Amino acid sequence: MNKRFLIASGGTGGHFYPGFAIGKALRKHGCAVLFIVRKNDPAAQILEAHHLHYREIDFTGLPRSMNPLRHLRFTGKFFKSLNQTRRIVREFRPDMALGMGGYISFPLIFTAHLMGIKTAVHDSNACLGLANRICGKFADLFMLGLPLITPRKGTVLTGTPIRQEFEEPADRQKLLSGLGLDPALQTVLVVGGSQGAKNLNVAVAHLAKTNTRCQFIHITGERWYTTVREMHEGNPRVAVLPYSHEIYALMKSVDAVICRSGASTLAEVIYCQLPALLVPFPHAAGNHQYYNAKILADAGCATLVEDNDQLQGKLTTAFETMSKGQKLAAMRLGYKHLNLPSPLTAAKQIARLLTNFPD
Repeated sequence: MNKRFLIASGGTGGHFYPGFAIGKALRKHGCAVLFIVRKNDPAAQILEAHHLHYREIDFTGLPRSMNPLRHLRFTGKFFKSLNQTRRIVREFRPDMALGMGGYISFPLIFTAHLMGIKTAVHDSNACLGLANRICGKFADLFMLGLPLITPRKGTVLTGTPIRQEFEEPADRQKLLSGLGLDPALQTVLVVGGSQGAKNLNVAVAHLAKTNTRCQFIHITGERWYTTVREMHEGNPRVAVLPYSHEIYALMKSVDAVICRSGASTLAEVIYCQLPALLVPFPHAAGNHQYYNAKILADAGCATLVEDNDQLQGKLTTAFETMSKGQKLAAMRLGYKHLNLPSPLTAAKQIARLLTNFPD
C-alpha cells in the first residue's frame, strides 16, 4: 500500500518550493500527498495549478513586538491552528508528516507527534530557524540542506531541492542576444530581492557604470523595477528585468552572479557552480543568510560582502578582484570542495528516504 504524506510548506519561497518539489517527487512514487498552508497563502495557487491538494490553517508567526494585543491574537490562532491540524490529520490519516521550516510547520509536527504519526523536518539553512529548533524535538527524521554551523546529532544532509527545469540546456547566444547583450562579453546576473534590496541595487548600479569590461542582467523584483531601470538608464551593458520565469536558463548562461544568500537561491547557484558575490540580507532571522554565504566563501567559490553603509565601495572592489584573470575559473573549481548532495536530485533522494522510513 502506498504511503500518505502531509507536508507543511509555505510562507516564503525558500520554505515552499523545496516542499513543493518533494511533494511532486512523492507523488511520482505513487504516494498520496496533502499540503498544509496558511490561510490566503499565494502558494495555494501554485499547488492548484499542479493539481496538488492542500488544506489551509489560520495561523501566524510569533509577534516580534511586546504589544499584548498581538500576543493575545497569536495565542488564539495558535490553539485554533492546533484544532484545525488535528482534524486534518484525523481525516487524511498520514503515514508521516513533513515540515519544511517556518512557523507553519509547528502545528503539524507537534500535533502529528502527539497523535503517534512519524514526523520529519527539513531545514535549508546553515543555522536552524526557531520553528525547526522546536520541531526538531519532535522529529523522527531531521534533514539538512546545508551543513549546520553548530553540528547536530542525528541529522541527514540531503541538500535543498531545486526545480527540474535546471536540467534543461540553455542557449547563451540566443538568450543574451534576445536581451540586447553581447554573448562574447563577460556577463553577470544580479538577483536582488523584494525585501531590503535598496542598498544592493544602488551598489550594483554604481558597479555597472564603473566596470566597462562586463555586462549585467539585473533582476529587480516588481517592487524595485522602475527605480532600478532609472538607475541604469542609458547604460547599454545592462538588461533590467522585474522577474524571469527562465532563471534556470539565465544562471546557466552567465559567468558570475551577484545575489542574496537565501537557501533556495544558493541551491540554484551551487547546482550551476557559479562564481558568486554574495550579499546576505542583513535582517534575516538569526543572520542565517550570512552563515549560508560563509559556507560557499570558505570553499573558495564565493566572495562574501556584508550589506552596510560601505556596501557600494566594498562591492565594487570585491567584484573587480574576482572578475580578473583566472579568478572566476578558480572559484568554479571551489565547488568540488563543497561535497554537497546535488540540489537537482535532492527531491528524489528525500522522497526515497521518506518512503523507505520504517513505520
